[in-house]
Parts: sequence; structure tokens; C-alpha cells
Amino acid sequence: MKKFTLNLVVILAVAALFFSCSGLSKVAKSGDPELIYSTAMKLYKAEKWSRAGDMFDACQGYYVGSEREDSIAFFSARSKFKERDYHEASLGFDEFRRKFGRSLFIEDAEGMYALCEYYMAPEPSRDQTLTAKAIVSLTNFIERYPESERIPAFREIIEELTGRMHEKNFLNAYSYFKTEKYKSAVVAFKNALKTYDETPYREKIMYYIVVSNYRLAHNSVAEKQADRYLSMLDSYYSFIEEFPESKSSKELSRYFKEAKDFIDKNKQSEQSQSLEK
Repeated sequence: MKKFTLNLVVILAVAALFFSCSGLSKVAKSGDPELIYSTAMKLYKAEKWSRAGDMFDACQGYYVGSEREDSIAFFSARSKFKERDYHEASLGFDEFRRKFGRSLFIEDAEGMYALCEYYMAPEPSRDQTLTAKAIVSLTNFIERYPESERIPAFREIIEELTGRMHEKNFLNAYSYFKTEKYKSAVVAFKNALKTYDETPYREKIMYYIVVSNYRLAHNSVAEKQADRYLSMLDSYYSFIEEFPESKSSKELSRYFKEAKDFIDKNKQSEQSQSLEK
């Protein structure tokens, strides 16, 4: 039992030395491609992702044009993926899919490339360029590999990312409303509906169009109020027609009454002036 324990300690000590930074540095500089490659695979199997990635990178140049070139490139990128270095992993997978289109690893590489794009996509409050890019990558994968076991998960991810796009679309328009730039808010909210007609924020967007129109009219100079109240009434009718049971109906009906009263009084005033002439 003591002999077994001693042997185990020795093995672990040797392994620790072998996997140490100084030991790996010597292997990487050894000029022995087979030693570097076998060390990289050992590190990979031991889930030492960062060191494995460095070692695969160190041996790539030796195997250009060989049968191992694609596997080394794949494991290098996958090591970075497992290390959660999604930027570097995405670069590796992107180069892989362009260079090794017929590799046995191509489906996995493209799947992980799409996942890298997903993991790099930011929260809705930030620019969503990367989110849109991730949706394209995931959609392309689904179209290219319709039988892949990744499909259900990727569809859920696309739904999640699309939700972020919808939220960002709403937040962009809402920023104008929040800063009381009501004219710009109306334009932005209408553009938001044009971009995503079936957005889950549709009721909110249409509500804010009515409110923005109302506040714009209410705060306007006299000569502009009539036209702006008319625009407010148009947006109100559209909202009520689509969302007759909305919780906002009571609030909006007050704005409607004010707008309607103003328009009626304005018409009466115009008629009186016309008769006087």
C-alpha cells in the first residue's frame, strides 16, 4: 500500500513538472513536432485548456499541408472556446471553416463558431451589431445542417437574441420619449414598428406614440396644436382598434377627450370667424 502511494506521488510529481510552465516552454521550443503534438493532446484530455491551446499553436507550423493540419487547428480553437476566450476562438473557427470546408470537424467548428458569436452578443442596452451577426450565424448553421442535434438549442438561442433586438429597438425609441423629445420619439417608435412589425413591444410602442403625440400637441404653440392633436387622434384610434382591452385605455381616453375638445372648439372658432367675414 505504501509502495503504491509512493509511486502515485512520483507520477503526480512528474506530471506536475511536465505540465509546468517551464516544462511546457521547453517542449514548445524543442523543435520536436511529435513531442509538442502529443503534449498538446495530453493537456487537452486533462482539460488544461489554456496550455493545450498554446501547445497546439506551437505545433501548427510543423504540420501545414499534413493530415493533422485541420485537427490541430480545430483543437486549438476549441481549447480557446473551452477557456471562454470567445473572441480568439471565433477567429480560429472562422479561419477553420474557410480553410477546411471538407474536414470531418467542419460541422462542430461551424456550430462552435455560431456559439462564440452568441456568447459575445451584448445586453440589449448596448449596440446589437454582434447580436444580429450571431443570429445570421446560427440561422446559417440550421440551414446547412438541418439534421444536427444542436438545432433545438440553436432555435431557442435565436429566439432569445431576437428578443434582445426587439428590446433594443424599443429602448432606442424610448430614449427620445424619456428626454422629452416627443417629435423624434413619434418618428422613432413608428420606425420601430416598421422594423419589427410583430414585436412583443407592439402595445407599448403604440401607447407611447399616442402619449408622445399628445404631449407634443399639448406643449406646442397655438398655431401648431390643431394639426398635432389630429395626429394624436389618429394614433389613438389605431391603438384602441388593436388593443381595445388595454389597461392604458382609461388614461388615453382622457388625452382623447382633451384633443377632441380642442379640435371641436377650434372648428367652432374658425366657423365664427368665417361668419363674421
